[in-house]
Amino acid sequence: MDVQLRITEIFHSLQGETSRVGLPTVFIRLTGCPLRCTYCDTAYAFSGGKNTSLTEILRQVVQFSPQYVTVTGGEPLAQKNCLPLLRALCDAGYTVSLETGGALDIGSVDARVMRVVDIKTPASGELEKNRWENLALLTGHDEIKFVLCDENDYQWAKKILQQHHLNEKCPVLFSPAHGMLNATQLADWILRDNLPVRMQVQLHKLLWNNEPGH
Repeated sequence: MDVQLRITEIFHSLQGETSRVGLPTVFIRLTGCPLRCTYCDTAYAFSGGKNTSLTEILRQVVQFSPQYVTVTGGEPLAQKNCLPLLRALCDAGYTVSLETGGALDIGSVDARVMRVVDIKTPASGELEKNRWENLALLTGHDEIKFVLCDENDYQWAKKILQQHHLNEKCPVLFSPAHGMLNATQLADWILRDNLPVRMQVQLHKLLWNNEPGH
């Protein structure tokens, strides 16, 4: 029987984050999330959505003829059938990434997938949900992301970066929470402290103001 997933949207856009920023990408947004971060910009994916078969998802994806596919949410790993979806996308020849909030186990994700794992900061309101065991599972193929809301978040993230030698595991991304932390301010702090991180701003918000479907 064809597995089913609850899908909020499937759309074609430019990758707005990570080291693949700017690349044309098909996004598969799964419905549902156990976290409630203060800066969440996809609350519309918490509920609703449409039950969709894996076959139908692949049919919709192939129509865009993509090279890159990103599975996101919500929290995609909250649906157990996210794992066969990721495997099927890899088998179909796509370059696949997974955006996950870092609260759930990433150990069963297909090794071909680039796992972009959030580490939740104090101001996110979900600090206690971080699954620190995930850090030992990361490889150079993956990426770690901190979304920072203020200077306290920055100092905390800097400490975690150094304490766990995160930049030796995989690329580390520092991103200002949209409308909460000035991007130039974050850039100045990173330069001042000479941190081994990549700063990113969310390209899709600059281009389309975070409209659904982009």
